[in-house]
Amino acid sequence: MKLQAVINNLELSGNLELLASQVVEGFISGMHKSPFHGFSSEFAEHKIYNQGESTRHIDWKLFGKTDKLYTKKYDEETNLRCHLIIDNSASMHYPSIKKQSINNLNKIGFSVLASAALMKFLKKQRDAVGLSIYSDAYDFYAPEKGSERHRHLLLNTLEGLLIKNKLNAAQTKTYTYLHQIATKIHRRSLIFLFTDLFQTETDQEKLFQALQHLKYNKHEVVFFHVMDKEKEFEFQFNNTPKRFVDVETGVSIDLFAENIKESYEKMMLHFQEELKLRCAKYGITYVEVDVKQNFNKILQTYLVERQKFI
Repeated sequence: MKLQAVINNLELSGNLELLASQVVEGFISGMHKSPFHGFSSEFAEHKIYNQGESTRHIDWKLFGKTDKLYTKKYDEETNLRCHLIIDNSASMHYPSIKKQSINNLNKIGFSVLASAALMKFLKKQRDAVGLSIYSDAYDFYAPEKGSERHRHLLLNTLEGLLIKNKLNAAQTKTYTYLHQIATKIHRRSLIFLFTDLFQTETDQEKLFQALQHLKYNKHEVVFFHVMDKEKEFEFQFNNTPKRFVDVETGVSIDLFAENIKESYEKMMLHFQEELKLRCAKYGITYVEVDVKQNFNKILQTYLVERQKFI
């Protein structure tokens, strides 16, 4: 327990790979409580048996443990391509935290650690991974590769996001960079997008046109809607006069939170419901992500989407 407490308090910057390993190991150790019971550390080598398939590769030993039919997968079957996309705009650095740890993260810290954990899973599966980062520009692109050298490059790049101050950056137009990313990814891939969509120009029509561009080449797209739910969606602030500052533009307003809490919650709920409906319409997986929660939802989504993808 003491060791776990030390790990939980380690600063994210400088310890990203270690903490990502902790997230993955904790998730796998709890898999007996999930729909993936029985896979243990070998889950990467199996897929659910579909009626009508040959029974030749059924893992009967696993059937004895789980009472479910899974078929063994071989190396040539297991490889897929995954591309991670991270919004590094100013609003993703909310709330401001000097020392981020596994239990104390802002939106960019959560997205970075979630991405590193996904990379750990992808390494287990021998899958190729690529990375794109955007803010007010297309800051970084790396194509999908599976080498250890490439993985360390991506980890170092992710760590760099934790120390960059993005306050008062220029306008971020997510759809612009999604179009650019779509032109770079030529082979069918599983795509994970981490963003809060808090931008000065959120044009949903253009956003979903860009997401459709990604879908055009048969990519599977998962949209992780990253938020500090307590503050950004539920507007839970004590009722003393506060100055609220738009981190994208620097514009500020003084008010009592209680005076607008109800109308703010309604507006944000409407905003979220619109996103969910549009995602459903275009076959995009929408996942709400609260930075105050653990990473199980991220990793469970990956496992489900991977099964569907292959």
